[in-house]
Amino acid sequence: MTFILKTEGLNKVYRLGGFMRSKSIQALNDVNITVESDNPVVIAVVGESGSGKTTLAKTLLRLETPTSGRAIVYDQVVAGQGAIPSRKDFLGLVQPIFQNPFEAFSRYRPVDAYLHETARRVAGMDTVRSENAVAEALKSVGLNYEDVCGKYTAQFSGGELQRISVARALIPDPKLIIADEPVSMIDASRRMIIINLFKRLRDEAGRSFVYITHDLATAYYISDYVAVMNKGRVVEFGPARKVMSDPQHDYTRLLLGSIPTTKTRWRPRLRAAG
Repeated sequence: MTFILKTEGLNKVYRLGGFMRSKSIQALNDVNITVESDNPVVIAVVGESGSGKTTLAKTLLRLETPTSGRAIVYDQVVAGQGAIPSRKDFLGLVQPIFQNPFEAFSRYRPVDAYLHETARRVAGMDTVRSENAVAEALKSVGLNYEDVCGKYTAQFSGGELQRISVARALIPDPKLIIADEPVSMIDASRRMIIINLFKRLRDEAGRSFVYITHDLATAYYISDYVAVMNKGRVVEFGPARKVMSDPQHDYTRLLLGSIPTTKTRWRPRLRAAG
């Protein structure tokens, strides 16, 4: 069995203010998650704004350094003591997809230039291999190279740009993709295109995902495992169906109870008053 994701006592403390009037904020508080599997999985990390889920994503992506603890991805330490030193090796293992696709690309540069740059700098490809890899990555997300080449962000919808972001993440052939609120900036009618793309990449291309979201409906639909975060802590973790259908923590029940629908099969039953 492979440790697809394992965090061991992961802590992140931010210190604000000057020396005399400093303030500490515990963004991650002893986060311990273990997912061990021989098959690719989607791990959803859910919670309200300020719960710590984005800080967890940034720590796994090495955009933040943990105060203590460490994180392991596919049996390799990626954050904390003993982390693999090479950034190129890291980016060959883990790739990001960020929240706002319009901020992922400059409007003054063709979007395919970013894909070729990733192929050359991260994957070490020459020009011919780069063109083939970019075309194949775009094809895997339902886009044609000819329709993307030479075009700028203003010529694409948000959903199309996010699919291009996914294609860019696929080029180095990573084992894990960390997607931080990847559909929150996309029209609701087009969100399921990205969600179903993640499912297909898991099932057909063998990619694992950490899916950061506040949307419990899509988390239930796509995920194999769910970690519920509140105030920097993982308050509940386990197989998605079990967590959603039989929540054990009050905060998880609160999140599920706030969903404005009465027909969702994993909605918890409310106890009668008195």
